This record gives sequence, C-alpha cells and structure tokens, in this order.
Amino acid sequence: MLNNILLEVSNLNVSFRDDDGNVRHVVKNVSYTIQRGTTLGIVGESGSGKSVSTMAIMGLLPPPPKCEVSGSVRLFDADGKSVELLSLDDKGMCRYRGNRISMIFQEPMTSLNPVHKCGHQVVEMLRLHENVSFQEARTRVIKLFEEVLLPRPEKIFDSYPHEISGGQKQRVMIAMALVCNPDLIIADEPTTALDVTVQKTILELLHSLQKKHNIAVVFITHDLGVIAQIADNIAVMYHGEIVEFGSADNILHCPEHPYTKGLLACRPPLDSRPKRLLTVSDFMEENNGIQSQYSNTTEERTIKPDYDSKPILSVKNLSVTYSLKKSFFGKTLSQLNAVDDISFDVYKGETLGLVGESGCGKTTLGRAILQLVNSSSGNVEFDGKRLDSLSRKELRQLRTRMQIIFQDPYSSLNPRLTVGQAIMEPLNTYRIGKEEERQGKVLELMERVGLMPEWINRYPHEFSGGQRQRICIARALILNPELVICDESVSALDVSVQAQVLNLLNELKELFHYTYIFISHDLSVVRFVSDRIMVMRKGKLVEMDDADRLFANPKDAYTKDLLDAIPRIK
Repeated sequence: MLNNILLEVSNLNVSFRDDDGNVRHVVKNVSYTIQRGTTLGIVGESGSGKSVSTMAIMGLLPPPPKCEVSGSVRLFDADGKSVELLSLDDKGMCRYRGNRISMIFQEPMTSLNPVHKCGHQVVEMLRLHENVSFQEARTRVIKLFEEVLLPRPEKIFDSYPHEISGGQKQRVMIAMALVCNPDLIIADEPTTALDVTVQKTILELLHSLQKKHNIAVVFITHDLGVIAQIADNIAVMYHGEIVEFGSADNILHCPEHPYTKGLLACRPPLDSRPKRLLTVSDFMEENNGIQSQYSNTTEERTIKPDYDSKPILSVKNLSVTYSLKKSFFGKTLSQLNAVDDISFDVYKGETLGLVGESGCGKTTLGRAILQLVNSSSGNVEFDGKRLDSLSRKELRQLRTRMQIIFQDPYSSLNPRLTVGQAIMEPLNTYRIGKEEERQGKVLELMERVGLMPEWINRYPHEFSGGQRQRICIARALILNPELVICDESVSALDVSVQAQVLNLLNELKELFHYTYIFISHDLSVVRFVSDRIMVMRKGKLVEMDDADRLFANPKDAYTKDLLDAIPRIK
C-alpha cells in the first residue's frame, strides 16, 4: 500500500568537485524504497558511498559547487502525502532532521560537542522539537540513558564526552537519535564501538523500539553478522552503485554478485583459525582460482611463540584508579578501579587477545603498559627493563620499540597534517633515514595497508572512517616496533579491508616476529589473530587461556555470555 511507504529514493547521484575542478562521482543512480517498520541494511566497503548517500538524504553534504546532488528523495506521511527533501533549504530541512529523520553517526567523538555535557546535548535535541521544560527533558533523557544501558546514567548526564569510553559515547549518540521518536533512523555503523553483549542488547532495543513505534531503519554496517540479525532487505554497494538488492535471506544465503560473495567470505570463521582470510579481490579478479584460495586458508601457521623463553613483556599486580568524587579540599571520596591488580606475561612473537565489555579497563590497561597513564600500583617490565624507573629520555627512546594503534582514528590524527606527513612523522621525530628513503617507506607501507599512493597529500577529513584507521595503522608500523598494542584497530574497517589488515598483521608478525596485544570487542577477529585470549570484566582478569581452548570450553559464565552474543549468519 502506498501509505505504508515511508521513504522513496530515486536515481540519487552525488558528485564532489575538488579545488582543481575535477569531479568525482561517488553515488550513482541509487534507488530503493523503505516501508514503515522495516529495516534496510546497506553494506559495502569503506568508500563505497554508503554514508554519503544517506548524508544526502539528511541534507548534510556541502552546498554546490563543492557537492552536487541530483535525483529524488521523497518522505511520506501516514496519509500518503510526500515532501521532496532534496528541494528543501537548510531551514526547511531542520523541521524534519532530528524530528522525523534521525541519524546515528559513525564517530561519536566528532559528533558530540566536547565543551558541552553529554546529557545537555541530548536535552537540546529534545527541546528543539518539543515544548518541554529542562527538568522534564532531563528526566526523559536519563530514562533513555538507562534504556541504552549506560552505567551511572545520572553521572554520565553531567559528564563531558572525554570523560566516558568510546562505547559509552556511541550509546549517548543512539539515545540522541531516539529521543524525539522519529519515523526513520539512519544508523551509520551504530554498533562499531560496542562490545558484543552491548551490541546484542542495542540491536534488540532498536528492534523493540522499531516494532513499538513502527520506525523504519536504514542500517549501515560492514558486519554482515549484524545485518543478519536486524535487516529485512539488504542493498550491497560497490563503487557508488547498488550491485545487488534483495531480502536478507536471499542475499546472505544465495548471493549472486561476486562482490557480495567476497564480502561474505571475508568474515573470520568462528569454528577455525585459518592462516589467511579471503578478501574481495579473490572473488573480483578475473581468472582467479577461488578453490585454491580456499585451500590456502587452511595452512598451518609457521610462527608460534616460545613460552619457554623469557617474556618480552611482564605485567605484575598492575592497578589504575580514577577519582570519581573529591571533597572541597581535594580528598578522594569515591574512586573507580579501572584496572584492578592484573598480572600476565607476553612472549616474543605472540598475539595476546584482550576482550571484555566497554568500560572494563581494556584500553586503560593498554595505555598503562605504555606509560601513557599513571598506574596506582604494580609495575610493567619490557625486555627486562622496568618502565616506571626509566628517565624521560630513556622512555622516549624505548617508544621506538613499542607503539599503539588508537581506537578513534579521527582524534588521533592531526587535521593539519597530510597523510604522508602523519605517517612520516615518527621517522622525522627519530631522524631515521634520509628524506627520499622516508618517502619511499611511507608509500610502500600505504600500499600494504590498502591506501593508494596518490592519496599521500590528502588530509584526514578527506577520508572515510575506515581509511583513516588504515592511516593510523601505517603510522604505528612505520618504525617496525617489537610490541604493538592494537586498541580496536580494525573496528572501523569493513570486512574486506579488515581481512587485508589482519592478514597484513599476521604476515608482519611472521616476517619480523612482532608481538601484539590485540584489544577488540569482536571475538571472531580476536580468535583469528590470537595465540592466547585474556578476558576482562570491571577491571579484573576473569579468564586467560589458549584461543582455541577458550572458544571450545570457556570456564567462566561471563566468557560464555560473550561467546553467545557473537552475531552469526544462520
């Protein structure tokens, strides 16, 4: 029925013009219809046009001549009357944006205003569209914070974005999108920063709210396991075009386009740990023997850590505490034990996976190991040297052997430096090689992590979230460090690039005997890369075992819950 149609997109085209007048067509003749109460999943690689096409719907792209948008986007009401969104000016679009159409953005750190408290930003959205008092809005927002499973909702209401974890920031963004009960929610990678248990709960929450209020959802993600849980229909985008469209069941179980088949094959398996993951190029390249690629994935890994040798990293009784409340005179009244008396060893050539829910202390532990945050007690030894006893000069020199890939690629890149300058910066800092050698090494590493050499002079804002993460990976590896802490280093990547990067990390590990501490909420990824897995909960070490044994026979109930929450294609 016509009045059941909520959104109709017809022949949507988006092109960008650079300063030299060159035009790039990033979205080409995209068409689809969304019914009320249904979910459309949009999947595709980073840069395929998924986010740009939905930002055109929201009216969030730059005005001409920088960006040209053509086609038709019609939003229908319950009586079947429609409004052409592309014909509205910014003032006209504000009546619909946030009220009838809301968007959950991919990067919560850049979407939340750093100078305003989290709860106040959600209240602002509510009061903009509804005539309610601040106190009434505050009560509704705190209740919504509870619904999206934010811990200490009243505390987070009065917290600034930098005071909460990445997963908690994403849940604030989800609350902001839901606060006005919109007809359509565009969710751009909304569960990327969330661990599997919270992801499962958020998906169930979105599904229940969708059924309760008959909300339609456009769900953009690179995780086909997530799409399988939530989508009614799926659109597969490749180079700005929809190459396959159909019901979720048909797309996931009977894909026809080689690109769709490649996306499905890129996911790390849960029942094995292959040497190499398949990538989209294995399916898209002509005359490529798929059968031989499948056989390559079953080879044994040649490099295994020597657990009889001396550990390269030793963490002993490490604790990190933060003051939650202080008296007028500065005395701590309450504190949070972010890391609580943790001890473990990491051996040369090993990959230690570190998993746990958002806020469990994974990132804090990684930063404490590198002395980026101060520990309250305990110590860290790297290659026999106790790090807290080193001088600033000694620690600075030691950092060439230890690197970290941060969780948020946007905030960890300097917006004033080009990609080439950002990746080359560590080489310049430590004066390694001549200018030509540095340039060559940067270009070589960019290619290895899936970045085009001609992008070397672009700035971070010109890249998608996944591409920015690859820049951060290249910057961390440019010094050939011995220990790399990967803090959600592939969480922002689509499955194909994720497979490439994971294969790259394993190849570099075998070539250079790198040692990794791999922090992630994606247990399928952790199993693929890890020799051992460590599970954390509320700052404590819950369980630690060989990766295969932990998946096959988890001892702790919390670990079992994490494994049960992994999204699967049934």
